Amino acid sequence: MAALDEPLTKLVGPRTAKALADGLKLHTVADLLHHYPRRYAERGQLTSLDELEVDEHATVLARIEKVTLIPFRGRRGDRLEVVVTDGRARLTLVFFNQGWRQKELRPGAQGLFAGKVGVFNRTRQLASPDYQLLDEEEGSTAAEQFAGRLIPVYPASAQLPSWKLALAVQTALDKHLGDVGEPLPAALRAERGLIPLPEALELIHRPRNQAELERAKERLRWDEAFVLQVALAQRRAAAAASPAVPRRRVPGGLLDAFDAKLPFTLTDGQQRVGADLFADLATEHPMHRLLQGEVGSGKTLVALRAMLAVVDAGGQAALLAPTEVLAQQHHRSIVEMMGELAEGGMLGGSELGTKVVLLTGSMGTAARRQVLLDMACGDAGIAIGTHALIEDKVQFQDLGLVVVDEQHRFGVEQRDALRAKGGQPPHLLVMTATPIPRTVAMTVFGDLETSVLDQLPAGRSPISTHVVPALEKPNFLARAWERIREEVGKGHQAYVVCPRIGDEEPEKPKKRRAAEADPEEPGESAQDGGAGSEERRPPLSVVETAEQLTRGPLAGLRVEILHGRLAPEAKDEVMRRFTAGQVDVLVATTVIEVGVNVPNSTAMVIMDADRFGVSQLHQLRGRVGRGAAPGLCLLVSEMPAGSAARARLDAVAATLDGFELSRIDLEQRREGDVLGQAQSGVKSSLKVLSVLEDEEVIAAAREEAVRLVAADPELTDHQDLRAELAGLVDADRAAYLEKG
Repeated sequence: MAALDEPLTKLVGPRTAKALADGLKLHTVADLLHHYPRRYAERGQLTSLDELEVDEHATVLARIEKVTLIPFRGRRGDRLEVVVTDGRARLTLVFFNQGWRQKELRPGAQGLFAGKVGVFNRTRQLASPDYQLLDEEEGSTAAEQFAGRLIPVYPASAQLPSWKLALAVQTALDKHLGDVGEPLPAALRAERGLIPLPEALELIHRPRNQAELERAKERLRWDEAFVLQVALAQRRAAAAASPAVPRRRVPGGLLDAFDAKLPFTLTDGQQRVGADLFADLATEHPMHRLLQGEVGSGKTLVALRAMLAVVDAGGQAALLAPTEVLAQQHHRSIVEMMGELAEGGMLGGSELGTKVVLLTGSMGTAARRQVLLDMACGDAGIAIGTHALIEDKVQFQDLGLVVVDEQHRFGVEQRDALRAKGGQPPHLLVMTATPIPRTVAMTVFGDLETSVLDQLPAGRSPISTHVVPALEKPNFLARAWERIREEVGKGHQAYVVCPRIGDEEPEKPKKRRAAEADPEEPGESAQDGGAGSEERRPPLSVVETAEQLTRGPLAGLRVEILHGRLAPEAKDEVMRRFTAGQVDVLVATTVIEVGVNVPNSTAMVIMDADRFGVSQLHQLRGRVGRGAAPGLCLLVSEMPAGSAARARLDAVAATLDGFELSRIDLEQRREGDVLGQAQSGVKSSLKVLSVLEDEEVIAAAREEAVRLVAADPELTDHQDLRAELAGLVDADRAAYLEKG
């Protein structure tokens, strides 16, 4: 493996190596060998030109149709225009003062052309592209072989077109294929009929036909699935072997008192998941559990009951939330649910009670000092907070349970910093309101046991969702504001969500992501057809929209704004008054996306809805329909019918099934976004394995990995697999697999 770890400067020279590192993050021979072609073209099969996007760095396989040399008017020089075609569409290549290229760029010639797609006079073009003509003046046998061979087209960069990258890969294959190890056990390869890894790398880069290519992909799918599942199996085994203080349920304590005062009956799902949590907490090894559930399924209640059980057992619990608004909302709702049980040690509080404290970065010095004291001495059984809980000064007397809400917004190190504040490792409960397909859960959260809440509590009302095409049918938008007035007239409240705040400094670039507008919203990036996909007007903002609504269609209603840049006291006050029914319409960013629970809110209008992702839209509409009255969600968009963005909105409007939407969301996003570095610590995203299409491979790889780790926990007899695992984790995150 040492030879595969060599820097690319030794293989391809400093200039090419720099281009590979800067543009494609390829640094070693191994990186280059595992940089697989994006697609393959056949000599006689022209690639499609009609799907090229403006500003994309593209490589196309096409035939020259027409060549024209045009002198400049009134000055020296000329322009060579070359029109190429794939039989379905045309593309113009432009070369300035390079008329000599006429000698080789002749009509009928076929070649690879690479450059940045631009537009001139409404015609797509490549200006001064790199190219490689495909020479057909060969012997008949060689020509037939070349015609049948697949041409790899690589993910490339502006500095390095696809065929130059292909030459670098060929060099790596020729010199280092013999250095490639074999991470899959021989018995597994034989049982599954998988080819050796060196052969798979040869065939993924140099396939002669589709059958060879599929054999290579089948092997590489197994590599990606198996190596990751072994890493997760080792992590589960390590967790099972590490000690933790058991937190057994105590009859007649705080939890029983809380259950006795609940004004409703727990759903079957809440009772089932609660039993799972109590069983995990009672063991002498740390709980590692993922709780996922539909919007409004009552995850916070389930987590609170687990926290109360830990308090009964003499420990403390911490709830980590991604934003101050959500932390404040959790604190407010938990205190309301607990009543006098949240006033332990206070006048009028229950004897069984405990303190429930809130810690955020913006608290005043005196209040912060008191909260820190309550946590350190154990008076505070439950601490709720943002990243402020992770700071060095924060100490717990006996931290027994860490609950992480919306875990995709926290890095691994942040979670570990909080868990490290206990003596022995505390139990861990990870919550997400974004339903996760089974294969993603096995891949991203494969070290966690999974519980699912898919049953909504009694009394929840259905939510109807409709797309409002603002440009095609402006009267629909006018009707949307009438519906808001009607809901308010019935005594209900409404949300209006915008992608941007509106108090930014001078004009930001148009190609900004919607989620970048609010510091409290890590969120999802806009999808295709959203912000950044093309030159469009800036996203609608909270500030401007609120002003327009109060002067226009919602005049006379009590309209207020909420976003992440408001002072903490202001945010808390706005949410308090909205919850109390003193505000009719709340115009907000996606800071309300999760955790906000105002049952009287029945309607939501999402402006520029195409600028949000599928899961984010599903989360947002979950803020309505939380009471007895039916919910209404209106998705306003200017994107035309038939566009990918509108198709996404139509999908959201068509179903309330979060698991179905999560599949749609994943299908429309690069899987690297789901399995990427920030979340999993994995150095590179999956290249061949699809977490949606390859469920059978992932499940089988998990079984094989469990058997292997049980028989050989340290992988003593599998040195190549150990080396592959070492390369899986980025150096800066080397401790990831030993952490929760």
